[in-house]
Amino acid sequence: MIEPAVAGVIGWPIRHSKSPVIHRFWLGKLGLDGDYSRFPVAPDRLGAFVTALPAMGLRGVNVTVPHKLDCMPMLAELAPSARSVGAVNTILVGEDGRLTGHNTDVLGVAGPAGPAVAGRCMLVVGSGGAARAGAAAARRCDAAALFMLARNQAEAGAILAESGLPGGVVPWGEALPPGIGLLFNATQLGMTGQPPLNLDLAPLPEDAVVFDAVYAPLETPLLAAARARGLATIDGLAMLIGQAAEAFRLFFGADAPRQYDDELRSLLTR
Repeated sequence: MIEPAVAGVIGWPIRHSKSPVIHRFWLGKLGLDGDYSRFPVAPDRLGAFVTALPAMGLRGVNVTVPHKLDCMPMLAELAPSARSVGAVNTILVGEDGRLTGHNTDVLGVAGPAGPAVAGRCMLVVGSGGAARAGAAAARRCDAAALFMLARNQAEAGAILAESGLPGGVVPWGEALPPGIGLLFNATQLGMTGQPPLNLDLAPLPEDAVVFDAVYAPLETPLLAAARARGLATIDGLAMLIGQAAEAFRLFFGADAPRQYDDELRSLLTR
């Protein structure tokens, strides 16, 4: 008998994660025998949990805040996607029990953002794992330049340097540079329980796009401010669904049925 494929997501906290809804929706649409669950893993238990993944019978786990960097030394191998980003958001358990780190966040950003980035400047807010994915997406989408806005300017500078793109680091609280085609919030600011990301969007051109990785709530203060200015927006579900589709393929060996995206978004926003 073939055992059902089981995967999940780890983080701290993790209660807010909508990933189980997404993966269970796709499993149901494809008629696959499997499941996907949340696993709350405190930082001081991360090593023990990751090491136990093969014994638990899991195909793998998605990795969210605050583990995307800390889990890397615990893995036997990094896929090119993870090496290029310098962060892991997906751990795959091989048939031999070897743990390989992947990063599907890049596709989650690049897919929705591509048209707004190609040949233009991108601004990434933050300096963590999602910001690294944003920088990698800028490179993948042929951005003309990359600007980083973060409190940790040293880390932001390192991400910019690793991207190989021209641009600069914007000190926190200073005006946004002109000519930005896409602004990507890769921080938790604006998430339920967190303070909002307060930015003066006036310097953005009229055809700029504002993309917020936060999806709880879906309408963040940043997106509300962008819409009030008449700017196009991309919400956090676009990234969440995009990155989940590649993780689904890795875990369950099938392409996510993206033709049902409208139905899935409706389910996620109930």
